Amino acid sequence: MASPRPGARRSTFALAALAVTGLILVAALAALGTWQVQRRTWKHDLIARVEARVHADPVAAPGPGTWDGLTADADAYRRVRTSGHFRNDRETLVQAVTDLGAGFWVLTPVERSDGTAILVNRGFVPADRRDPAARAAGQIAGETTVTGLLRLSEPGGAFLRSNAPEAGRWYSRDVAAIAAARGLADAAPYFIDADATPNRGGWPVGGLTIVRFPDNHLVYAITWYVLALMVLGAVGYTLLDARRGAGRASA
Repeated sequence: MASPRPGARRSTFALAALAVTGLILVAALAALGTWQVQRRTWKHDLIARVEARVHADPVAAPGPGTWDGLTADADAYRRVRTSGHFRNDRETLVQAVTDLGAGFWVLTPVERSDGTAILVNRGFVPADRRDPAARAAGQIAGETTVTGLLRLSEPGGAFLRSNAPEAGRWYSRDVAAIAAARGLADAAPYFIDADATPNRGGWPVGGLTIVRFPDNHLVYAITWYVLALMVLGAVGYTLLDARRGAGRASA
């Protein structure tokens, strides 16, 4: 019996390599699809928990003993309350785009009786109100109570724009950097988005927090699964076509 020709051996090896590579790729794509399904389950659970926190009765803002254990999954958007004195002389303006237009978030530290400070996003002001003198009525003096949503720090800056503390340009609510720039020695690692309780003079406007989580995981999962099926179909068609070709050549 004649041994297989070298070309036939190469063709068989190439088809085997194609089949193995294709199956590995199919497995990888299917795994990505399954991961997105799992992410979707996690995201829906997170959304449900956040919705419950947003509408719950406010609790005391976390103190220093719990700061190291704060996490996004367990604490973000928790409704909290704290009392103290606003340090209006140390407010920070962070660029913002809201439903009211472009302008700034006004972040002011609340100094508490235990000596700690919490940055409070008091709300939005337009560009013509960035000067505190233009909203003097809203510069609260004396003991005050703030209720709002606990938010974790936004380090670094915004997309393609880095915070520049030395120039006073802020694009994100980076708690650690703002605390350092304003000389706050014992500041909480989170900030509070104040609720919609009106401020005197109408500014800043609070209660503009948007609680929204992107939820495209089902689309991604379907995409990965469809790609897996396409690769599987392409490999199967190639192998079947090669088998038919071999059959015709031997006939």
